[in-house]
Amino acid sequence: MTDFFTPSALSLHRQSSWIRWFLRVYWIIIVLHGAAQLFAYWLIPYDITTRDFYMDILLYPALMMGTAVVIAELIHKWAPKYTFFSLFGAGAVLSLEIIHLNMDIRIITAMLLLPIMASTIFFRMDLTLFTSVLQTIAFLAMYFGDSWFRTFLTPFDLLSVPIFLLVSTLVSAIIIISGRELVQDLERAQKEKRQIMKQSRKDAQTGLYNHSTFQLFFDTALERGQQGEGFHLALLDIDNFKMVNDQYGHRAGDLILLHVSRIIRENLEPHDMAFRYGGEEFALLLYGKELHESYTVLETIRNRISETDFDELGGKAVTVSIGLKSYISGISRENLFEETDSLLYLAKRSGKNQIAI
Repeated sequence: MTDFFTPSALSLHRQSSWIRWFLRVYWIIIVLHGAAQLFAYWLIPYDITTRDFYMDILLYPALMMGTAVVIAELIHKWAPKYTFFSLFGAGAVLSLEIIHLNMDIRIITAMLLLPIMASTIFFRMDLTLFTSVLQTIAFLAMYFGDSWFRTFLTPFDLLSVPIFLLVSTLVSAIIIISGRELVQDLERAQKEKRQIMKQSRKDAQTGLYNHSTFQLFFDTALERGQQGEGFHLALLDIDNFKMVNDQYGHRAGDLILLHVSRIIRENLEPHDMAFRYGGEEFALLLYGKELHESYTVLETIRNRISETDFDELGGKAVTVSIGLKSYISGISRENLFEETDSLLYLAKRSGKNQIAI
């Protein structure tokens, strides 16, 4: 179930930059509001003394709004846990101060809606609800605590403003829910894409990495080898596999491939890699060990396979032959593979069910 009261991964990733953006905008609002008041005073006659204008209309409000933003800045720096509360608290101070100074403008109370709508940027329902409650309390406090403010409002305003705040909150909630669902859809699509890409690297029949993936990791291993990180290449082939298919059918052969792949995977160390090279042949890249240690790992695999009785073969086992060669500084890609392949066929010619190194 979606939790709309906690930030999504996307909002967490971006929230720090959005907070800085909000704080910068707050400063811009303070400057623009002061400039607008100043130009209006110069161009429109005010029934107020020059001193009262500069002190009561410009200086005191700017100090109050600036102090709120500075506090938000400090909280964001030193107590980030409370950043959002201080951020939208400062927004409430700015909106109420602007409304208080411009109450003769009929539509100015719409400023109360802006912090609520702005909170949707973070896709967090708790922030929107907090901001909505904060703005409602602030409006009611101003209405009942400021007789001059009440002179500019009608009884209809007392009813309509809280309704507008509620509607704004509901619209913001819809935006948040739809936005969060969109983010989840995008994350799900990305996950599915990664899964498809992962599957395209795997052999569908055995679950091991496929031939093309081996080529990529083989190149990487060679690059690491040139930098001094040794590795070993092993080629493993199921003995007499054509006879298995001919005698027991291709379905049995497919199941044997699956069982052998499982045994290989279960006995490799975590940093080793196994690939289905093609048909009944497998390639293994073994890292971080000496040649004799790699031999021990492969011997365990060989023994496990030869000692396993398969129901598909009427209780009989199969064997594997393995060629193993260490990376030698300066050896080419082709020579390393060809020499390992030659060792594999040496193991087969020498009686099968053995490892040639």
